[in-house]
Amino acid sequence: MAEVDQVLSRLRRYPDVEAENLYAVDAADRLILDTAAELLAGSGPGRVAVIDDGYGALTLGAAAVHGLTGIRVHQDLLTGEQALTANARTVGLADRYRSCELGPELLDGATVVLLRLPRMLSGLAEIGEAIARYADPAVVVIAGGRDKYLTPAMNDVLGEYFSRVRAGRGRQKSRTLTVSAPISPGARRFPVRERLGDLALEVVAHGAAFSGPRLDIGTRFLLDHLERMKPDAREAIDLGCGTGILATALAKSRPQITVVGTDQSAAAVASARATAAANGVGDRVRVVRDDAMAAAGDRSTDLVLCNPPFHVGAAVHTGSAIKMFSETGRVLRPGGELWTVYNSHLNYRGVMDRLVGRTEVVGRNRKFTVTRSVCEARSARRR
Repeated sequence: MAEVDQVLSRLRRYPDVEAENLYAVDAADRLILDTAAELLAGSGPGRVAVIDDGYGALTLGAAAVHGLTGIRVHQDLLTGEQALTANARTVGLADRYRSCELGPELLDGATVVLLRLPRMLSGLAEIGEAIARYADPAVVVIAGGRDKYLTPAMNDVLGEYFSRVRAGRGRQKSRTLTVSAPISPGARRFPVRERLGDLALEVVAHGAAFSGPRLDIGTRFLLDHLERMKPDAREAIDLGCGTGILATALAKSRPQITVVGTDQSAAAVASARATAAANGVGDRVRVVRDDAMAAAGDRSTDLVLCNPPFHVGAAVHTGSAIKMFSETGRVLRPGGELWTVYNSHLNYRGVMDRLVGRTEVVGRNRKFTVTRSVCEARSARRR
């Protein structure tokens, strides 16, 4: 116990947003490790997989306490993957694990899986399907999370892929599920496809992609303004691209433009690439896994489209959106435009005016606001 506490107490969220109400380790991480302790102690090298480990607590806790090597890890979010890398170096355990995609590389031969339960049931379904398809038939999954984010529907979803799903006793407002006896999953369920008839778009979505194959109402409102978005733009970025609807719609409407879709979610990136290809614009839509355009060059694009999040993980927090706006001010060329849709109560206009440039409201309905920000020369930008 002392050894795991020494490791977990040193973990940080960086490069994800850090704040007093945001934590790198929580009670659910500790409960998962405690519940799985006997299984982990009896497992061999390369037999443990970890899925959606927020910032490395499960991976590094298991490695420290049980001396495990060859741990395979999949994290949908790039910031979680980067935080695990940094934390592993800090605590001297960087050689104990490797990152993998969700699939056979991650799960082949795995007998123990540690899982932070995702809030999206479709994401949980794709994870459950992958474990049942690729892991050892004797696999045991210890899945957990905070009580306020757990629902009985999660048991039902896992019950589609496993014969035994058993809830454990709660502790510190957290709970685990012990899952075993995989059922043959049959035909692949993911990714899913849906035709948006009014937009003449086919959307492809993996389980953890926001909104799945549907068009969320904020993005739909932003699409209403597509024709007004910097008509002479030759290069554009769909920031936080999700399934790639904005990037694909923009590329279809303007044969002269090239678009980069960027998202830190591995599921979103895979979805957006497939959506662009399904609509015949895969040659002009390039999708990258990146954190708020960190890899984009200064003054490198004419137009940025963004439907920013208003939460960080499960916590309501505007830090991610502000990070996106700050990077947009760096990436846009002078005269370039940022088009944003957001929940009106968040009142981002002043932040964008300061970090990007002169911002005007161009649309508002009962829930959302659409704004246009024009990037100013750096010397002229408001401080």
